[in-house]
Amino acid sequence: QVQLVESGGGLVQPGGSLRLSCAASGINFSIYTMNWYRQAPGKKRELVAGTTSGGSTNYAESVKGRFTISRDNAKNTVYLRMNRLKPEDTAVYWCNAFRMVVGGNDDYWGQGTQVTVSS
Repeated sequence: QVQLVESGGGLVQPGGSLRLSCAASGINFSIYTMNWYRQAPGKKRELVAGTTSGGSTNYAESVKGRFTISRDNAKNTVYLRMNRLKPEDTAVYWCNAFRMVVGGNDDYWGQGTQVTVSS
């Protein structure tokens, strides 16, 4: 059974920092692309950051220079370090594990964690 469990969300003041964690089980973690998505109220879900099995990373323009994604394959965990947070970063954040395979894709999601940036 595949599980992705996010943690680290919460309430933070503008300009503050948070680190989200996503612990995976039931998959060969090292071969998956790991992503963080978010969805704010009234908006579409968007890709925030991703890291491939080879260690390449990509970021949404809105978070470049403020957020850092990293992975620890020994711990089956992916992280999202969020600095200089803004009210517009308020959203539910989800961890996603993705792998392209013949005949279909492996695509797993966590339960989400709320991040609220407010004074």
